[in-house]
Amino acid sequence: MSCYLFRRNRLRWKFLLIAVGAGLAGAMPAVGHAESPPGSLSDTSPDDVAAEIDRLIEAQIGSPEKLAPRALDEDFLRRVSLDLAGVVPTPNDVTLFGLNPAPDKRAALIDQLLAGDDYAEIWASYFSDVIFLRATEARSRINQPVFQQWMAERLAENAPWDEIATDLITATGSVREEGSVALVFAHGGAPEELAAETSRIFLGIQMQCANCHDHPTDSWKREQFHELAAFFPRIQVRPQTAGDVRTFVVSSADDFRDNRRRFDPEQIFRRLDANRDGELVKREAERVPGIGDRFDQILANADADQNGSLSLEEFKTLRRPPMNQPGRGSAEYYMPDLNDPAAPGTRMQPVFFVTGESLETGALDLQRREALAESITSPENEWFSKAFVNRIWGEMTGQGFYMPIDDIGPERTAQMPEVLDLLAAGFTASGYDIQWLFRTIARTDVYQREIRTIDPLDAAPFAAASPTRLRSDQVYNTIVRVLGVENLAGQRTRRGPGANGPVRRDPARAAFAELFGFDPSTPQEDIVGNIPQALFLMNSPQLNALINGNADTKLGRILKEHDDDRDALAELYLLALAREPSDREIEINLEYIAEVGDRVEAFEDIQWSLLNSSEFLSRR
Repeated sequence: MSCYLFRRNRLRWKFLLIAVGAGLAGAMPAVGHAESPPGSLSDTSPDDVAAEIDRLIEAQIGSPEKLAPRALDEDFLRRVSLDLAGVVPTPNDVTLFGLNPAPDKRAALIDQLLAGDDYAEIWASYFSDVIFLRATEARSRINQPVFQQWMAERLAENAPWDEIATDLITATGSVREEGSVALVFAHGGAPEELAAETSRIFLGIQMQCANCHDHPTDSWKREQFHELAAFFPRIQVRPQTAGDVRTFVVSSADDFRDNRRRFDPEQIFRRLDANRDGELVKREAERVPGIGDRFDQILANADADQNGSLSLEEFKTLRRPPMNQPGRGSAEYYMPDLNDPAAPGTRMQPVFFVTGESLETGALDLQRREALAESITSPENEWFSKAFVNRIWGEMTGQGFYMPIDDIGPERTAQMPEVLDLLAAGFTASGYDIQWLFRTIARTDVYQREIRTIDPLDAAPFAAASPTRLRSDQVYNTIVRVLGVENLAGQRTRRGPGANGPVRRDPARAAFAELFGFDPSTPQEDIVGNIPQALFLMNSPQLNALINGNADTKLGRILKEHDDDRDALAELYLLALAREPSDREIEINLEYIAEVGDRVEAFEDIQWSLLNSSEFLSRR
């Protein structure tokens, strides 16, 4: 790093520690806490359910002094905009919302955000992370932009969650055309992986360790895990070439069974025995991949007379190929024998572990997956609605009823279970209406409370808002808005082949996600920044080029339009943090501008410091 850059960064960090620290430490005045009547829960009105949630929580906390007041308008606006649209509001949005005297302006804003395209895009990105950040098939990334477009369309039309879940569990089709195949392709059609992820995502129950042994703390048995996996063996993920494009297709193996030969050792032997002498030698076996490569091992196991070749009778003694062929479409599913991995294993009947509902062996692929989807999404299965409610509640409020949010179940203890039961019942009664759930949560006082530091020993759940680290897509969206560009790559967004082809991923966004992305199921206390992230925000050439007060950048335009430093500071803070600077922050900034002696350079440092602040990277 040059001496100049070192000096600039040292000054920037000095300013960051003083100015932003002062801003975060300053207490904001609170507005009154509007009381809302409990109302009737005879229907699933979001206002009624939200009011009843608040009543239950306040009753359980008991002491009113433990409850944080409602957040300021500017804080609520930033919070709900990030949650429902994935980006901070504009300075004009902040001003107009603050001046709006309507008592229902917060509810109206929630409805407005849910009706926008940004809502569908940001939550499609969220669910993309849920699926793909735990993918076991690396090539599944080619499906990710297709999935995000499909998911955004489903969210925009407010498709119910049970319908989306069914589509993901039962999907077939080309991975470059069908977004719904994301879950299956992310795990290459492997039954064990699909069983684990289906349970985790749609039920919130993690039972993957039962793949190898009975669950050490829960009641799930190894047989139950493999009975769940028995719903998936007939999935086939096969390569396909369309012109010059190599792709993959998710299909049901039943569609091809009539064309597949059964394991017939006599037929295989005749095909390999080229000279028809009744003896199979290595030279003949080498014509078939998978047999020639292992012929020495095969001889060691089957060459009874030790003559260096195999007769038909000796060939028949070979074990049948393993029945578990993930993603290749086995007729049935076999639980591996841990003591003898080469053995066929135990054939398993498809059984849904929550209810005991089962299918006979021999059922076709889509019969199995459709039956499983029906059992999972049934209103009688409480874990389907509870898993989704817990996930969205945790993402919106920063605390789940269960933590981690994807590790719930009958042997876990929820915080405030009555509230979870109420919200899950309302979500089910709404027909698994996703927007109903967001609308209800966002209208609660729980969601709208300000952040307040509470003694951990005296902390009450949901008494105050919890700060959370922004996801990579939220940070990226906010950076490009603050800097006034479409993306950090300096390119216009383009679509793939065809007028309605999928939007190609912004290469800068994709690289940013690799650096800043994290599994959204991770508890907030486990999400921390790292050195590469800090170095990117400190020294990125793209960011430094756009933080240029002498060019036609957002900062440059602010400095031209506002000769008064106080006005320029107010505009810059509104842009980056959706609030005006405090008196102490203005004082520190003005002192810094005077110290630097160069207005443009000082404001570049101020904008840089705001982008690197914990407040910018967090949801307050």
